[in-house]
Amino acid sequence: MNKIFYWSIVAALAGFLFGFDTVVISGADQKLQALWQSSNAFHGTVVMGMALWGTVVGALLGSFPTQKWGRKKTLLIIGLFYSVSALGSAFANDPYTFAAFRFLGGLGVGVSTIAAPAYISEIAPYQKRGKLVGLYQFNIVFGILMAFLSNYLLSNFGENAWRWMMGIEAFPALLFTALVTSIPQSPRWLLMKGKKEAAQAVLALLHLEEETQMVDNTLEEPSTGGSALFTKPYSFPLWLTFFIAFFNQFSGINAFLYMPLAFLKKVVWVKAPPF
Repeated sequence: MNKIFYWSIVAALAGFLFGFDTVVISGADQKLQALWQSSNAFHGTVVMGMALWGTVVGALLGSFPTQKWGRKKTLLIIGLFYSVSALGSAFANDPYTFAAFRFLGGLGVGVSTIAAPAYISEIAPYQKRGKLVGLYQFNIVFGILMAFLSNYLLSNFGENAWRWMMGIEAFPALLFTALVTSIPQSPRWLLMKGKKEAAQAVLALLHLEEETQMVDNTLEEPSTGGSALFTKPYSFPLWLTFFIAFFNQFSGINAFLYMPLAFLKKVVWVKAPPF
């Protein structure tokens, strides 16, 4: 069980980088607009928004590398994307280069929403699956918190403070990439690719050898196609999931996540009125 928890934590760190990468730009927001004299439209849709465009693309296409190359290799690629994005953004000298590297980080965010939960769910015994996959969600929020804290601590580093804010992400990103090399491939993915012995070896490390037959039986069941997901028995949970995600964004939380650091300081550190 210790191995399962460790491997789950490693994969869930992709969620930490998700949260950190998404919010860290807020500390550089106003400085970058003043530095490059960008219009509000260009600054919002390109400089600030390019990572979000990358996230959309990554989420739409992330299933392809996850299925073709496996969950582990995809997580490695995600770690490299985050690392290159952080360093490239920190050293960028124009808005277009900056936006290109931010787009790369956004791809990492989008793909991680598929690869990391899939990996955790496939190494976890069914009794622990929900709890362990929840580590990914926890790490997203933890990454957001750390990004705000990092921006605050680096805000007094002079004119180039924004470069430090953007570049500091390279440290957890490189650590994540190194840690991913220590985890095995998903046993379910190995079975899907016909690598039964390799899958059994991974399950043996977890003392879950009996799950090999369970997965085998699942894979051998006749497929009814993706359309089966949209049948009446699944309609209620599907709509429920959709509206939870919809109202999560519709609530306006992103307005706070991207709020400039200077404004947050005024809000958080305002003195309480005397009684």
